Amino acid sequence: MRLLLVEDNVALADELVPLLQHHGYAVDWLVDGRDAAVQASDNCYDIIVLDLGLPGRDGIEILQEWRALKLTIAVLVLTARDTWADRIDGLKAGADDYLTKPFHPEELVLRIQALVRRTHSMTNQPMLEVGGLQLDEDRHCVISGTSRIQLTGSEFQLLRYFMLHAGKLLSRSHLAEHLYDNERERDSNVIEVHINRLRGKLGRSVIETRRGQGYLFRGVSA
Repeated sequence: MRLLLVEDNVALADELVPLLQHHGYAVDWLVDGRDAAVQASDNCYDIIVLDLGLPGRDGIEILQEWRALKLTIAVLVLTARDTWADRIDGLKAGADDYLTKPFHPEELVLRIQALVRRTHSMTNQPMLEVGGLQLDEDRHCVISGTSRIQLTGSEFQLLRYFMLHAGKLLSRSHLAEHLYDNERERDSNVIEVHINRLRGKLGRSVIETRRGQGYLFRGVSA
């Protein structure tokens, strides 16, 4: 999943970026509010983590602008503003969740995971469960029946995205845009390689290829 982190605290961002990447997110990091306002509108993100106290433009102003433009990406706000009125302002501006500084980085990861599930109408599920599979996001493994199958980081990223978009036809370019953060990976055949590896672990029918169109997650056979 593609995530935009907008945070001007370099030390905090240096801690968060590798942690988020470890948990399977392709992360873009910005420090200036003016850049963030444009970047979110011009790129395909699945979630945005937005600090409010930014140079260039205030986070609340940016968030209000995104919502006015009908940008529906889930936004989790980070802020040192800890009064109740400030939290209300953030939620009124369109924030989907709110985390006050200082916080434990693992709490941010858990909130992002919960927000992603809520965005995809999986609010009551402690883990992703689709098509006969359960995805353990902390251990990077998938449970199929009584089997627990370990995944590589890339396999985990890809399977999570398919499970969150079950029933949707996803093109190769769409998957590349949302899963990878450099051109080398996007322009290679890595997606096909990882899909074949997932099929080898979960069965050939788990992901259907539609020639000239893309891929469709089917899940495992009963």
